[in-house]
Amino acid sequence: MGLEFEVKDYLTGAEIPDIGAEANRQAVARYLVETKGYRATAIIRDAPLEIEVDGEPYRSRIDLLVMAGQPQQAFMAVKCAAGSLGSREREIVSAGRIHGEHQVPLAVVSDGRNAIILDTVSGLRIAEGMDAIPDAREAERQMAERVTVPYPPERLEREKRVFRTYDQANINVARS
Repeated sequence: MGLEFEVKDYLTGAEIPDIGAEANRQAVARYLVETKGYRATAIIRDAPLEIEVDGEPYRSRIDLLVMAGQPQQAFMAVKCAAGSLGSREREIVSAGRIHGEHQVPLAVVSDGRNAIILDTVSGLRIAEGMDAIPDAREAERQMAERVTVPYPPERLEREKRVFRTYDQANINVARS
């Protein structure tokens, strides 16, 4: 048997396995709460992402899903990664596009020290750096002005395949 190390999850206080980029996720969660002013209860850890691809169910998770607005809706999908952030951009944009009925406005990839912020609808980088992540007040403002945008149905199947391809390439993750 291998050794399993656990850490205390910043958001829930639960003991969780220290697998893959968990330290990065804990750093991002702490930053979102302590620096950006989000309530811990507005951040969903391992948000379920269940889709059907080519007639087969596929289940995954979004590392952190930040909720904002009244009523609360997904505002920002976050991929916490070790290593090259740029190589994770397409994966988190796809996740933000196919999660739920409407696209999540922002997609972020971060290692806990740096971040790339992307517009989910266009897929374009809009900012870099942890400071560029919108704070809770800005998230509320953006959600109040938001026009919801569903992902175009004619492109949905392709986007699901893109997400699955990137997601399956992830290593050192706990799979359900």
